[in-house]
Amino acid sequence: MRRNNTPNRVFENVSIIDIAEEGKGVGKTEDFVLFVERAVPGDVADVEVYRKKKNFGEGKIVGLKKPSEHRTTPFCEHFGTCGGCKWQHMTYNAQLQFKQKSVHDALTRLAKIDATNMLPIVASPEDRYYRNKLEFTFSDKRWLYEGENREDAQLNMNALGFHIPGRFDKILDVNHCYLQADPSNQLRNSINNFAKQHGISYYGIKAHTGALRNLIIRTSTTGELMVIVVFAFATADEVDLLMNFIAKDFPQITSLLYILNEKKNDTIFDQDVLVWRGPEYIHEEMNGIKFRIGPKSFYQTNSVQALRLYEITHDFAGFKGDELVYDLYTGAGTIANFVAGSVREVVGVEYVPSAIEDAKINSAINNIINTKFYAGDMKDVLNAEFVAEHGKPDVVITDPPRAGMHADVVDRLMEIAAAKIVYVSCNAATQARDLLVLKEKYNVTKIQPVDMFPHTQHVENVVLLELK
Repeated sequence: MRRNNTPNRVFENVSIIDIAEEGKGVGKTEDFVLFVERAVPGDVADVEVYRKKKNFGEGKIVGLKKPSEHRTTPFCEHFGTCGGCKWQHMTYNAQLQFKQKSVHDALTRLAKIDATNMLPIVASPEDRYYRNKLEFTFSDKRWLYEGENREDAQLNMNALGFHIPGRFDKILDVNHCYLQADPSNQLRNSINNFAKQHGISYYGIKAHTGALRNLIIRTSTTGELMVIVVFAFATADEVDLLMNFIAKDFPQITSLLYILNEKKNDTIFDQDVLVWRGPEYIHEEMNGIKFRIGPKSFYQTNSVQALRLYEITHDFAGFKGDELVYDLYTGAGTIANFVAGSVREVVGVEYVPSAIEDAKINSAINNIINTKFYAGDMKDVLNAEFVAEHGKPDVVITDPPRAGMHADVVDRLMEIAAAKIVYVSCNAATQARDLLVLKEKYNVTKIQPVDMFPHTQHVENVVLLELK
């Protein structure tokens, strides 16, 4: 391999040998490591470096000399521009292999544990239309494709879709998205067309003006459908016009809601939700248990694969029926209610108070009476007094956010010394960091990766730890 002596810093015949955590291909030169956009292990390519650091560079393929056997043709017209589904150019079987490897590498390199007992990754039954929730953004700054001239007065600059990666102010006007099943695409496109035809203004993030801000669509395996329109500076007439259109053209909507958000950030958790039609919730069902999902509720976005994830969690715990279980980071109590029928009692803890209210409702609508839920910061709630009041758990289930568990929480688990810990993680690196501490008292006896998000680099992992 040699380097072209040209200003644009092209490296010739770079062999892509691995895939990085953020999904870029990894190649090595004599000088440093290259992280290459949309490169697949097995590719040999000429790579133009657009960002260079001391020991590594970031680049893109400018000439594919030899395509990898793992390459395939992306199925989405927006691939390469949209920030989602970054692995569409790789076969699904290859994606699973690299996800399995990423979990293995994290646990062995960072946690220094033996991962030879890792089970084969569980593939998602569907690799398209698998999400039950999508959030789209209205913007008056549409991303322009090559050949479009921003000075053209005929161009409609309004867009409804996803943020362009690295650009907070540019939105891709999405035509067809393969993440969520119909009527998601029909809803988004119809609302987009109607708003443009009737001159309803789209939100401008820099000027902080405009009527339309966000569109949230939630579906469920029960067939129920929730649509939330988030307005910014809309008149009452504009709200009536759009909401009446949606209600009339999409009678299958179970819960039609709207929000008036004039803040400078998009979060809706501090906003009032207004009902246009139907109840303020829909239902999901899992293993005979109903879960009420509101506009602010957290629920695993791949409903079908979530069932498999929770079944694995349940199986790893090996319940006999008389256990006291702590469910940490319980969210809306999904896991807690899922396992409640197999144990004596479940105590759930979660930071978000509204999620705890959802958890209590989910217990009530299923006549589950052996759950207790508490809201608060995990490192503050899970203290010696809490354990003294509720009892030492036989099993701890923990499903923290991507950042993993706070060091104080890990220390508390070491002090509690439950017989088993089932650790569910969406980030194998932070899970490995926590396991490095926990392994002083625990043996890692089972490891099961689960693919919840096909065509992305993300992977869930379930680990069973048993007290030595």
